[in-house]
Amino acid sequence: MELPDFLLTAASIVGFIAICKPLVGLVKWVWAMFLRPPKNLKEYGSWALVTGSTDGIGKAMAFELASKGLSLVLVGRNPSKLKAVSSEIRERHGEQVEVKSIVIDFAKFSGEEIAAFIKEGIEGIDVGVLINNVGLSYPYARSVLPGMLQKKKGAIINICSGSVLLPSYPLVTLYVAAKAYIAMLSKSLNLEYQQYGIAVQCQRHSARQAYGGLDMSMYVCPIGHIVCSGAFYVYYRMHYGIGVSCDTFLGWRKRGLANAYKKNGVNQKNP
Repeated sequence: MELPDFLLTAASIVGFIAICKPLVGLVKWVWAMFLRPPKNLKEYGSWALVTGSTDGIGKAMAFELASKGLSLVLVGRNPSKLKAVSSEIRERHGEQVEVKSIVIDFAKFSGEEIAAFIKEGIEGIDVGVLINNVGLSYPYARSVLPGMLQKKKGAIINICSGSVLLPSYPLVTLYVAAKAYIAMLSKSLNLEYQQYGIAVQCQRHSARQAYGGLDMSMYVCPIGHIVCSGAFYVYYRMHYGIGVSCDTFLGWRKRGLANAYKKNGVNQKNP
């Protein structure tokens, strides 16, 4: 029995659409991840505020931002480390990058006190980019948002963890819950402020230099010595202000946890 021509045509159209849909998704993903040019962050403002800037992720990102010509406000609790990082940045980039430091111990003050302290420290400075890399996230956003709203542009990047993408993350429950809060805060802030030209992004990193003094092999599959180098974070810098979330690969941590079970003689099915 031969099918009518219109049925064959309709079936062909449906099949074509079914094939094109995943291909379009693949093309969009390749464009977003590898081909899309990064934003010029200096269009947001001439200064970037980086918290937790004396080690690891924060330090690497500070150097990346400085390499793009942004002046820096470095925030940390250790004056000597802040001075060392500031000197290193000035030595590398010379007079083209200004560096200012704010010393504050985030554990000793409330969110309101931190917000007021930072707001005072950046008064008169055109902060266009905020990198939230330590402690609470909302006080820093509260400090810079008034200036960003006034000029109707800005970028807020909250550093999170790839652990928020897993349905279960044993052994570090409170840590994961805190990171999930940062992820949802970022999505909500982005929804509220994108109409004012302010982009809020959550970067969910899956590899880092240190993990609160815990055995890193529990979280990351051993692949050699992992350091928070500028080269590693070029990927993230390329996507600053583009999209709400930015991830690395979770397979490292899944395999790392399995290795930790094996190393300690624990049965994964019945620990």
